[in-house]
Amino acid sequence: MIAWFQQNILSNTLMMVFLIAVIGYLVGSIRICGLELGTAGILLVGLVFGHFGVEIPSLVREFGLICFVTAVGFIAGPNFFRNFKQNAKSYILLGILIIISGALVCALVIKAFKIPTDLSVGMMAGALTSTPGLAAALESTGSEAASVGYGIAYPFGVIGVVLFVQLIPKILKTDMRKERESFEAATLVQAKEFHKNKKEKLFYADSMGFFPFSLAIVLGIILAKIEIKLPGGGVFALGTSGGPLIAGLILGHFGHFGKLSVKVEKHVLECLREFGLALFLLGAGTQAGAGFIDILKEHGVLLFVYGALMTLIPMLLGYVFAAKVLKLSLFNTLGSICGGMTSTPALGTLIRVTETDDVASAYAATYPIALVMVVLCCQMIGLFL
Repeated sequence: MIAWFQQNILSNTLMMVFLIAVIGYLVGSIRICGLELGTAGILLVGLVFGHFGVEIPSLVREFGLICFVTAVGFIAGPNFFRNFKQNAKSYILLGILIIISGALVCALVIKAFKIPTDLSVGMMAGALTSTPGLAAALESTGSEAASVGYGIAYPFGVIGVVLFVQLIPKILKTDMRKERESFEAATLVQAKEFHKNKKEKLFYADSMGFFPFSLAIVLGIILAKIEIKLPGGGVFALGTSGGPLIAGLILGHFGHFGKLSVKVEKHVLECLREFGLALFLLGAGTQAGAGFIDILKEHGVLLFVYGALMTLIPMLLGYVFAAKVLKLSLFNTLGSICGGMTSTPALGTLIRVTETDDVASAYAATYPIALVMVVLCCQMIGLFL
């Protein structure tokens, strides 16, 4: 019976994908003190399944990530450029501050607690949920231990920001309806003439919008492969998390090119966004869960604490800076925190909590800055500490 179960159930990839999703959504729906993990519950379940040897092909994770960020780009596109123009300096400063503070915590862990550099840099990438950062850490240190550190810090890096964006409005006792109305009024697009073309004047390759969505992914993957050489011999690339996001923003902003429509219906984007996020989290969870307990036994539970500090300190500093110094609205502040922490899952939670897709504009504005900074910091620490 056990052999049959292992052969027909545990080894069936499709079965595992949807079983993790089913249990993950149930776990994510549990509310404690008004807080819930939501889709991030899939990450926890993935960790457990990964610990017990379940493997999900990396293609599933990459496919999910691409679907999610492309959908986010399309949704944020109409408001993104206007929002970025108004708050560009704020987003740039915030992205730099969050990542630099994370790097300083990482350097402190290396110097004060004598944690190996390769392990610490990987933990920083995990705490900031940055796959490109992990790639930079692996390249600069030349050690697979960076992947170990990433796996230790990544779970709290996801869950910490997911809980944070739910907790702050509760602490502040925010009237979410009034805040949402004010935020949406402030981000109203002023380019109605650009998008006022009637449906019959444009050519639609398909009614659901899978043509433009696929086009954005193709263009995004091309962007993702473009590499820029950095000092010290490293390279920077947008990767699969950045390239499709930029392509989605551009196509979502313009809506059409000539008579060719590149518009995707919002309900389709929302479905693809959630589906992609679920696939990404279950893939990332099972990968991080493999050997997770053994790693903690070998290096000590304090590694988890160090990783948590690399998440909490940048996030809290970023929030105070955005809210008190830059005077950003609550929704813009939380959206930019998600972007600065490069937290894809937290954005999904924030959209659900605020009940507006417009928060994705702040995320998309801060995210590229943070992405560049985390890659640079991982490389610099790996090379010089």
